[in-house]
Amino acid sequence: MQAAKMAAEGSLANAPRLTEGHASFYFFFSLVKEVAENQKETDSQMKENERISKERSAKLDKQIGSLTNLFGDFTLGIVAPKLREKFSDLKLVFLKSNLNVEVNDNKSGISLEIDIMLENGDKAMLVEVKTKLTKERIYKHIERLEKMRRYADIHGDKRTFLGAVAGFAITEEVRRIALEEGFYLIEPDGENFNITAPNDEPKEW
Repeated sequence: MQAAKMAAEGSLANAPRLTEGHASFYFFFSLVKEVAENQKETDSQMKENERISKERSAKLDKQIGSLTNLFGDFTLGIVAPKLREKFSDLKLVFLKSNLNVEVNDNKSGISLEIDIMLENGDKAMLVEVKTKLTKERIYKHIERLEKMRRYADIHGDKRTFLGAVAGFAITEEVRRIALEEGFYLIEPDGENFNITAPNDEPKEW
């Protein structure tokens, strides 16, 4: 019995002991492992949140696009019916009007879309209608009229082209730019709308 007890004590004496340094190392290793696992879970959650955010953003963009189109159609529907009558008060008589006119000439590479086009034998008015009118839209309309002039020249159309811009929301800066660029400006006035002539002579293309 005594011999067995001495053998056991000798075995324990020879076993490796954890020093304070070893204990610190194992604690640090466990801590790093735990942090790594938590980071992995965090990264996974962030990716999931990013995916959900992208899906929501795409859905919102689609809804905003649909709403913008709806307001655009609504604005167009209000302006178009009385436009010829309003311009006649400014001594501009147009015999017909067309909505959503598309011009495509594959041979010359000219392509453009016109919200409203008013026409008579000598002149045509290209009207850009937007819920919110911006200066970028004004410059875009200038490019549209330049394209229309080139298209007309190619096809022997000798008419003069004029420009007008319409918007429900117009800042003072945009208003000033539109009139300085020689456009007629169409603005809401209660349930109706007014047309302001350019500062100088209307620009012709």
